[in-house]
Amino acid sequence: MLAEIITIGDEILIGQIVDTNSAFIAKQLNKIGVSVFQITSIQDDRAHILKALKEAEQNANIIIVTGGLGPTKDDITKQTFTEYFDDILVRNDAVTENIKRLWSNFVVKTPTQINLDQALVPSKAQVLMNLHGSAPGMWLEKEGKIFISLPGVPFEMKALIDDEVIPKLAKRFEFPYIQHETILTYGLGESALAERIEAWENHLPSYIKLAYLPSLGNVRLRLSGKSMDKHLIQIEIKHQIELLLPQIEDIFIGFESAESIEAVIGRQLIDLGKTVATAESCTGGKIAESFTAIAGASQYFKGSVVSYATQSKVDVLKIDQQLINEFSVVSSQVAEAMAQSVLNLFDTDYALATTGNAGPTKGDADAEVGTVFIALATKDYVYSERFTFGNYRHKVINSATNKAFEMLEKEILKKKHY
Repeated sequence: MLAEIITIGDEILIGQIVDTNSAFIAKQLNKIGVSVFQITSIQDDRAHILKALKEAEQNANIIIVTGGLGPTKDDITKQTFTEYFDDILVRNDAVTENIKRLWSNFVVKTPTQINLDQALVPSKAQVLMNLHGSAPGMWLEKEGKIFISLPGVPFEMKALIDDEVIPKLAKRFEFPYIQHETILTYGLGESALAERIEAWENHLPSYIKLAYLPSLGNVRLRLSGKSMDKHLIQIEIKHQIELLLPQIEDIFIGFESAESIEAVIGRQLIDLGKTVATAESCTGGKIAESFTAIAGASQYFKGSVVSYATQSKVDVLKIDQQLINEFSVVSSQVAEAMAQSVLNLFDTDYALATTGNAGPTKGDADAEVGTVFIALATKDYVYSERFTFGNYRHKVINSATNKAFEMLEKEILKKKHY
């Protein structure tokens, strides 16, 4: 069973917003065994929408469209759907009542006629009630193909997908079982990792695929199995993981369940009853931001000092000016002093510190752009490593952030295996 996702909106095509709707829809479809054939973003234009619908009908069994359902003149999806299905618009009483309820509860005034006209839907459509907005979802069928139109507002779309679309599809069809297991590795590049596990990969059964998902500092290995036989997939994926893990024991840090490395570290710190703090210069608070984006991070992340300017390292972290003068602000000695200082300041079990030149100029140091020192301190010792991440500022900051997490993860694993 194949699906195609079409997102409508000029704001996507000019880069004003990022299309997160397609990613969410694809993930939810995948959970029930529906494969996405294609994702397309198109203009709020009648001819473009008609062309996209016709092409999608040839490609897929399920076509899901988001966007273009608002009350303004540039939202023309509903009218174009009506034309495509040779239909007429009729007023749906249930949608009208829903609009009145929303306006009464949240707008506290009478809806205008343009708001009430959101209740006009194609007569052939099954209405998918949008309890969070005025534009309803619509389900239409044509020659065995299912067309679903949803509002583009993300929280409205997500509720309709979870509460209406997925249950309706699951009840209607029997889909194959799909299982993904993603293994997290740190510290070895994609090509070196592929070479190490080549023999294992070559013997994977045809119904299990392996994907390499590299990013700065880490590679995720995703095993995907698909079959009508659920038991077969579950047993075989488990078996293949058992064969793989001994080959990557030194770089394996866990399994991904839609979690970032900082979330994995957070769980490990909670399990160990340990805490961490950061002192950041070139990363500008990126490490702290990544930690605090996770709910409940206060259990293990105690705080951060963003000592971006050299003087702040002296004034706040109490780094000896003579140390800076002798070794430079971008040095292993200063990075280690920063880590030790913030460890003591917040009384934590671990501390990370970064100092470097992210570019485009050298700033207060003579070190080349892309040079970063990252230090990790514990209550027993401190050490640092020197890295060269190139001359692209964004890449330097993100690479340093990821490498800091890698260093902390390795340190935590030492304690877990001790």
